[in-house]
Amino acid sequence: MGFKEMVAQDVRKVFLNTDELAERRTIHYDEEEYLDLPVMLQDQELERRDRDEGDHMPGLHKASAVLYCAREGLGGKFPAVGDSLEISKREGGRFFERYSVAAASDQMGMLRIVLEATRR
Repeated sequence: MGFKEMVAQDVRKVFLNTDELAERRTIHYDEEEYLDLPVMLQDQELERRDRDEGDHMPGLHKASAVLYCAREGLGGKFPAVGDSLEISKREGGRFFERYSVAAASDQMGMLRIVLEATRR
């Protein structure tokens, strides 16, 4: 077995193992629904968004999170900056959080997607 095959196996058996690190979430992306994907979603960080003069939306904050999942889990698709995706709040959940892709990288089949959203 070559190095790339070993890494791909580790992605599935270690990083995305729902008994260890990962949890199952449903993702809506590019008009497709990906049910109960094993993912790692790092906690959201809320930060005050910069307000411009004349901004009439006080109380809104920017939330950011990082999603890790196998590229094959998203049907081989690679999200682009600015794309929108929705992630269920919990396994089997029917409530979703909408995010915008701020950055994405593919590290040997494991996607690292930096997400941003505006929250109250």
